[in-house]
Amino acid sequence: MTRSSKKGVFINKKLYKKIGFENLKVWCRSSTIIPDMIGTNIMIHNGKKFLKVYIIEDMVGCKLGEFSFTRNFKSHSKKIKSKKNVKK
Repeated sequence: MTRSSKKGVFINKKLYKKIGFENLKVWCRSSTIIPDMIGTNIMIHNGKKFLKVYIIEDMVGCKLGEFSFTRNFKSHSKKIKSKKNVKK
């Protein structure tokens, strides 16, 4: 469910005060990207480490959490020929 338009966008108060700084570390993934953030590098926490994200115009209106993935996909296992099946 989306946020009501009469409330406006959500942005953490501490994050809003620190917008001008470079390499800002952010734990609040639910904050919305606003136009004042364009051109800055933000370090977004994904639960394990910080991922560096450069903010561009196309990202305005999206949430910070959309750009720091929390899960790593490892491909489905492929059947590898074992040494037993290989005849010498």
